Amino acid sequence: MGGPWKVASASAAASTLSEPPRRTQESRTRTRALGLPMEQSAVSPEPPGPRPVLGRDSVQVPDDQDFRSFRSECEAEAGWNLTYSKAGVSVWVQAVEMDRTLHKIKCRMECRDVPAETLYDVLHDIEYRKKWDSNVIETFDIARLTVNADVGYYSWRCPKPLKNRDVITLRSWLPMGTDYIIMNYSVKHPKYPPRKDLVRAVSIQTGYLIQSTGPKSCVITYLAQVDPKGSLPKWVVNKSSQFLAPKAMKKMYKACVKYPEWKQKHQPHFKPWLHPEQSSLPSLALSELSVQHADSLENIDESAVAESREDRTGSAGGEGSDDDTSLT
Repeated sequence: MGGPWKVASASAAASTLSEPPRRTQESRTRTRALGLPMEQSAVSPEPPGPRPVLGRDSVQVPDDQDFRSFRSECEAEAGWNLTYSKAGVSVWVQAVEMDRTLHKIKCRMECRDVPAETLYDVLHDIEYRKKWDSNVIETFDIARLTVNADVGYYSWRCPKPLKNRDVITLRSWLPMGTDYIIMNYSVKHPKYPPRKDLVRAVSIQTGYLIQSTGPKSCVITYLAQVDPKGSLPKWVVNKSSQFLAPKAMKKMYKACVKYPEWKQKHQPHFKPWLHPEQSSLPSLALSELSVQHADSLENIDESAVAESREDRTGSAGGEGSDDDTSLT
């Protein structure tokens, strides 16, 4: 699942208001409970329901309605087609045209011996990610926006002859009792423009819903719409994501099983995603960021990966290795 994992790596908010942002009472309560200064997160006057993801014009930190909308989409059944179901992992895609539109994909995994809080920690812990994510080239947090939002960088290896990718995302998170949400979308940061040696990918919407099912079990739902850019045909991206996502989820599950032992040896009490006062990241104003739209990035030639039309039902949906998680 590459960079947008860190929302991981990437994702949904509405357009910024021209008037000063307002916070919902739920958000105010959450911020005050943390004992930190009130920081603003825009609240849209739009009626309840899913927020527009495409066409976002300005950067904002998702608010409570955005989190509720994301959760509803993770739990929705209408409009989704089941394409994979095996060993506790299921994949759905939205019913759209294969060739013309990038699919939105949903992958759900049952974790029978991993507590929800452990999975949440693993998705946040950037140092541990460097240990278990064999695709990572470089990853780091750039700056803090609010007590539950930051900006980060992630670059990852792609199988040859593809070029390696990177992404800059605004990530936000929200604990909800024994459940958790992490989500992100791509932004532009003035100090981290696209590099010539990497293809800048775009997280249109990426996120996780972690739901506790018991003291030592949970279910995770991964929801994403990602444009890897380059010159890959959309059908290749769509087909690949359907079999790469389960492999990436299973790899993450194995990492979760080993995390408690690893964390005990590596700053066991350092969890700034749970304790914001531990964060040493510099603060950043939203005005320094802008939305990264896919159509504003150059399409890099990757013609060497061209496949025949027959591959649409062949190798594009093949097995691959556990590390082939670079397109989703």
